[in-house]
Amino acid sequence: MTSRRDFHKLALAAFAGSALAADKPNSVVEGVQIGAQSYSFRDRPLDAAIQGMVDVGLSECELWQGHVEPRMKGPELKTWRETVSLDDFKNVRKKFDNAGIILYAYNYSFREDFSDAEIERGFQMAHALGIDKITASSNVTTAKRIDPFALKYKVYVGMHNHSNMKANEFNTPDSFAEALKGRSKYLGINLDIGHFTAAGFDAPEYLQKHHARILTIHIKDRKKNQGDNMPLGEGDTPIKAVLQLLKKHKYKIPANIEYEYKGGDTVAEVKKCYEYCKAALAS
Repeated sequence: MTSRRDFHKLALAAFAGSALAADKPNSVVEGVQIGAQSYSFRDRPLDAAIQGMVDVGLSECELWQGHVEPRMKGPELKTWRETVSLDDFKNVRKKFDNAGIILYAYNYSFREDFSDAEIERGFQMAHALGIDKITASSNVTTAKRIDPFALKYKVYVGMHNHSNMKANEFNTPDSFAEALKGRSKYLGINLDIGHFTAAGFDAPEYLQKHHARILTIHIKDRKKNQGDNMPLGEGDTPIKAVLQLLKKHKYKIPANIEYEYKGGDTVAEVKKCYEYCKAALAS
């Protein structure tokens, strides 16, 4: 039989648990998961970046590798990637769990000069983070090397586009098509709608045609014709149309804010981005 003292202890514990849950952020708006690419908080270390997301009220994150990797280059960085303890990544996951933020994907940009060990290590890192998605600013020709590892580890990889028209970079619908042709279901797309617009393409049309292969969307605003990054609503990117498509069709694709324009305080600017997304989805 439970004593009155024990009953009060249980009641207080339950209240504390419910209060803690209520404090966790929830940035699902009209059925659309709004989150952040942690690159938005690149001016601060990981712990402060996580706190920034909490302060904004964001409940989902695509983790930028720069928040995890040391500031090394060349052979030193390669060695670190191939030998770092995976326990470090498990500890990173705990930080997100403690903050109540869903860790959705790890941004690990496979490049043509990566060793096979370096590529495979990215998938091991993903497993240690407890996730099944990686985003990558990769090379088109690297897709054929990535795919066997993606299949082996059952981790999806979303290729991230930019607007530069350099060869062997993801920048056009054709570059996505070339990389994904004949590959497994584990290779997909991380569609940056700002860069897509700046490069002269139609993001809403592409989303409707290829939503099944799109893992994440980066929300930013740019002017057409390789124009500048702008505060949301001041460029040419059809952000509202994209968000409305996610809402209408219930596409389970996170819309991750990537703050890149020149602004003031990072947390304040990301808050503005989040408020813009909420307004775009409300109407």
